[in-house]
Amino acid sequence: MIAVDRFDGPSKVMVGAGAVGVLCLLASLAGLFLDPQASTYGYLFGFCYWLGIAVASIIMVAIFHTAKVKWIIVLRRTMETMGSSVVFFAVLLLPIIFGAKNIFPWVDDHNWVFPGTDGVKFTPVELHHLHHKHPYLNLPFFYIRQAIYFFTWIFVSWRLRSWSLQQDTTGELELTAKQRRFAPGTLPFLALTMTFAAFDWLMTLTPLWFSTIFGVYYFAGSFLAAFCIVTIVSVNAQDKDGYGSLVTTAHYHNLGKLMFAFTAFWAYIAFSQFFLIWIANLPEEAGWYKLRIEGPWLPVSVSLLLGHFVVPFFTLLSRKLKLRPRALAVIGVYLLVIHAVDLYWLIWPAFSPQGPSFHWSLLTSFVGVGGIAVAGAFWLSKGRYTVPVKDPYISESLRYVQP
Repeated sequence: MIAVDRFDGPSKVMVGAGAVGVLCLLASLAGLFLDPQASTYGYLFGFCYWLGIAVASIIMVAIFHTAKVKWIIVLRRTMETMGSSVVFFAVLLLPIIFGAKNIFPWVDDHNWVFPGTDGVKFTPVELHHLHHKHPYLNLPFFYIRQAIYFFTWIFVSWRLRSWSLQQDTTGELELTAKQRRFAPGTLPFLALTMTFAAFDWLMTLTPLWFSTIFGVYYFAGSFLAAFCIVTIVSVNAQDKDGYGSLVTTAHYHNLGKLMFAFTAFWAYIAFSQFFLIWIANLPEEAGWYKLRIEGPWLPVSVSLLLGHFVVPFFTLLSRKLKLRPRALAVIGVYLLVIHAVDLYWLIWPAFSPQGPSFHWSLLTSFVGVGGIAVAGAFWLSKGRYTVPVKDPYISESLRYVQP
């Protein structure tokens, strides 16, 4: 067993994050009464940003168990905690459930008026096509799917974390074997639920548009953001309760390589989706991109091309940078910001097709949901070890060097 204390702080951060989160969420909920449509869109932005990171963390833990990866073990508890915070999002989903009619045109397609279009509704032909999707796009089935998603995420994350925490006390080798047997079978369910959640929350904002790899696009950005948070947390976990002093430059080098890999993967998926849709030139598909690459939304699209791919790609090429933890953490903060721009680009044109705009609910929802997620993660960590101290391979993880 390694010499590390149980986590007992910082309580001020937990209380502060929770208080700010609650206040901002109350402001967002007030907005649902003052300006229901804009506020629900803003809340969806904050919810999808933070939830994507939590679910990506669950998938990371399952992948690393499946691949029997040893170097990551010193960082695994952070990812387990990030993933287990998904339980709080089951409650945070309620404003979207109750505000569905404000953002999803398929809820009330006959009376829906698109924002910024002077009362233009669906044409008869569009209504005909939309009604063909009714067996999937209806509220009862939508609610059932949400229950399936959250049951899967909560069950997998808490099952893996409970075995990991139990091993901190008992040191049983069988608990490692259980995690490695359980994780591979969960990956198809985790991948499918995250994919269909992206369809439900983001793609159906424009219900006549579709892309089969849209879920992978959302997954790629969320995965990149999750690695950024692990890096930032590790750099700042240098106090007596933290594990940061156990993380070596070799670990940071690998985190940097993963950030680099998913920067490239995000760009690959983004271009693949755009290229296949644009070259087909089908009106029901190309319109989604036409809105974003012509007119007022073009600068945001260009900023994503440069800021989400070109800048981080060539920056993370540097081996020296990946060996400097604090510099890597700065890049992580930058990528978290640009990931927010990406989510804004996915969501907000459905509300403001006439061009980029700002509504205060974007900020209050982002900070509110994020504050609750951070406070929840600290609460889950209280009294627990920040490292799987009795994992049979923890010593190998601590001695890890670049091959």
